[in-house]
Amino acid sequence: MATILTGSFLLFLVQPLVARMALPRLGGAPAVWSSAMVVYQALLLGGYAYAHALGRFRPRVQAGVHLAVLGVAALWLPIGLMAVDLPADAEPTLWVPWLLGLSIGPLFFAVSAQAPLIQRWFALAQAGRNPYALYAASNLGSFAGLIAYPLLVEPAMTLHGQSLLWSAGYGVLALLVLACATRLPNAAKGEAVVATSPPPGWRRIALWVALAAVPSGLVTATSTYITTDIIAMPLLWVLPLGLYLASFIIAFATRRGMADTLTRIAPITLLLFGGVIMGSYPERAYANVVVALLLLLMVSVALHTALYRARPAVDRLTGFYLWMAVGGALGGVFAGILAPVLFDWTYEYPLLILAAGALIPQQYLLPTIRDLWWRHSRAMLIALAVAVGLLLDLRLVGPADWFGEERQGPIFLIIAALGFLAIGARAGFVLLLAGALVLFGGYRALSLSIERDARMRSYFGVYTVRDGPGYRELDHGSTVHGIQLRGSIARERTPTTYYAPYSGVGRAMRAAPMLYGPAARIGVVGLGTGTLACYAQPGQSWRFYEIDPVIVRIARDTGQFSYLRLCQPHPVIRVGDARLRLSAEASASLDLLALDAFSSDAVPAHLLTREAFATYARVLSRRGLMLVHISNRFVDLEPLVAAAARDGGWVAAKLHYVPTELDRRDEATPSVWLALSRDPAALKTLEKQGGDWTPAVAPPGLAAWTDDYSSILPFIRQF
Repeated sequence: MATILTGSFLLFLVQPLVARMALPRLGGAPAVWSSAMVVYQALLLGGYAYAHALGRFRPRVQAGVHLAVLGVAALWLPIGLMAVDLPADAEPTLWVPWLLGLSIGPLFFAVSAQAPLIQRWFALAQAGRNPYALYAASNLGSFAGLIAYPLLVEPAMTLHGQSLLWSAGYGVLALLVLACATRLPNAAKGEAVVATSPPPGWRRIALWVALAAVPSGLVTATSTYITTDIIAMPLLWVLPLGLYLASFIIAFATRRGMADTLTRIAPITLLLFGGVIMGSYPERAYANVVVALLLLLMVSVALHTALYRARPAVDRLTGFYLWMAVGGALGGVFAGILAPVLFDWTYEYPLLILAAGALIPQQYLLPTIRDLWWRHSRAMLIALAVAVGLLLDLRLVGPADWFGEERQGPIFLIIAALGFLAIGARAGFVLLLAGALVLFGGYRALSLSIERDARMRSYFGVYTVRDGPGYRELDHGSTVHGIQLRGSIARERTPTTYYAPYSGVGRAMRAAPMLYGPAARIGVVGLGTGTLACYAQPGQSWRFYEIDPVIVRIARDTGQFSYLRLCQPHPVIRVGDARLRLSAEASASLDLLALDAFSSDAVPAHLLTREAFATYARVLSRRGLMLVHISNRFVDLEPLVAAAARDGGWVAAKLHYVPTELDRRDEATPSVWLALSRDPAALKTLEKQGGDWTPAVAPPGLAAWTDDYSSILPFIRQF
């Protein structure tokens, strides 16, 4: 068990560790994470296939080969990335697999084989005992590694220290594997292992793949859903993955009470919670998160319990885990790679919920209901379809007093009553579940998808364009990404939201001619709707840095927002990670730089390190000014930025702008901006232009983030 726990712990520790190492070199594009996950899944599949193939040899031969593989992989210690300088326009889908594969591929491959291989050895050494219980232990180790990294390892250690810690853990793992090898049958008893149980048919294999794929895809879809459509709270991604791993612990445990109980009530949870979560009401964000997480746990436990019930005999164990890995990879690729390309909204979420409804184990709630379905299945299905159709009709065209957006109670009660009749009849249950998903929000999503350019999606999230009275708004998940006033050219040219004229960045932009003359060189990190472009003056040189091509399309090409067309008809836009793009710019090529790269309240750590600020200092002129947008619902960025500024020789001041009632009519919103310069006189000139600027000072002893060390935990706001 110690070997299983150690291997799984190291496996889930290495993933965020290497991701942190890759940030400064590859940037923060989601394509980097997606490509990295493909690498991890491919290596995991390779490790499981290797363990399966190795199981055909004599036990002592297996041990010798695997110890040799561990020894060869140890040549890649201490763990780290290859010292290769990548071009600024490096394509993640090409460079990430190459870089990660060569840097950690052998180590990840060797460790990933631990869970199935050691379980197989346990079955050989302890004949008659159930090795599948060790899979629960494996996931317990994975869960511990997942939680340990953000809560313990990252806050306490630099990347170099983390690398040494992981390398030491790898050495311990090798010793534990050696100890396990000594327990294997000796040469006299260790003839080649030959499976004697009947091989699984393709139908059974397809079931294994499907039961593994749906929870794997759902954990990614849930993470995407709650961090873009609901709330972008730091470390929130840990919870879905943690619950996913916990479901394996429950489903594969020796004691079956909890797994069987949760599996029995899972269809009820799926039907009720699946419909509720589709509503996605921002005013109940935290309740939605809880519902989404409970839904994920219940579905994962039920489907993994079904997987456990469909497990083969012990002599087919490694093949079983290999097909599980295939399913897990397919689910991850669908939700993480294909869905952002195929869909303009998180449609993978309801589709996976629907797939779970088709696979989840079910039992009729009453014998009478069972008899009705057995005797009159076609009539029952037709009646259910008619009832769902009537509800859809009432939802779309019925009286608002009973079936409008504010009165969903009657529909919820009707769905619950129909569910009482449908649970146990798989076709009827799936039909009712599909109806609930459409009734409680699916129809709104579909209507926006039908409307041209109303919503777009990329690997960075879902963007929705909404029209209000006298304005047009761009939302990224639950965060307003920009607002433009409508009605006249003057209104359309008016900067709004966080960029209003009396905000910190608004004052700096208006002061640029005084600070740097009529030919000021201005850079903006984060294009948004292009609002800041309307501060441009004749003779100035502007360039934007935007990581998401979809945002460029919305701001420049679709015609939905006219800031660029009216104020910067031919904008210079550098598409890609801002830090990588800025590192390729000439020294002292900018006078003013506005950093506004936070998407949906997420914090791009690699843009706030000491090394990142050194890049900004190199690109800015000696008297240059930098504005950093630190408005954030969940993270207090002021001390973090102030610490980086202190270490880089900058002076910093903060402006917390609270708009007047008159400004609010022009869609100005509260904002917090930090102004930084290495020339105190430049900052003094800015402060003289008005505004309640106050010094921004880092607390004594607070260390700035570096490429080697960062932790978000000390800066999360208390609620």
